[in-house]
Amino acid sequence: MQPAQKIPVLLERLREAHPEARYELNWSTPFELLVATILAAQCTDERVNRVTATLFPKYPGPRALADADTAALEEDLKPTGFYKQKTKSVQAMSRALLEDFGGEVPRTVDALVTLPGVARKTANVVLNTAFDLPSGIIVDTHVARVSQRLGLTKHDKPDVIEEDLMKLVPQEQWTFFGPATVLHGRYTCTAKKPKCEECIFKDLCPRIGV
Repeated sequence: MQPAQKIPVLLERLREAHPEARYELNWSTPFELLVATILAAQCTDERVNRVTATLFPKYPGPRALADADTAALEEDLKPTGFYKQKTKSVQAMSRALLEDFGGEVPRTVDALVTLPGVARKTANVVLNTAFDLPSGIIVDTHVARVSQRLGLTKHDKPDVIEEDLMKLVPQEQWTFFGPATVLHGRYTCTAKKPKCEECIFKDLCPRIGV
């Protein structure tokens, strides 16, 4: 079966398995999601959620983070790893957001990626999840791995994988496909010891690289 032929079946099964698929970071405002996504680099969502549970009440909004004492913020972010760089990114992003966008999270990829620490994947997470805007398809390590194993892409670079997926998946499904595929990769199509025998795609998947 060709990749394009698989997509309707993949979407149907993802809907059955993850009808309420959402990105697993906790947030209550688009700004909080933006911060959490930056912190999630090289860190589990579970650990980020533990950190942000106290971080967001302590620093409510971009002004509070922009003006935070750097050493104190580093201590707060320490559990997420690479905390010095993340502190720098979060503070620089908050300042740029205040200066360039009046403290409001912009609603386009082009605007979001002008912010320090924000690349295309982070922009898509925020736009797809906070605003339900099909700006593109979230491609993290899970989506990349699942797409490669299913034969939906032959590439390794996230931006190129995203281009391949956007050609295959209908645009109105982008905001669902990304989070649902993240969940499939996180809990079934894992990097080590994927659960192929209980996979919803086992009859469709060529298991490339497994």
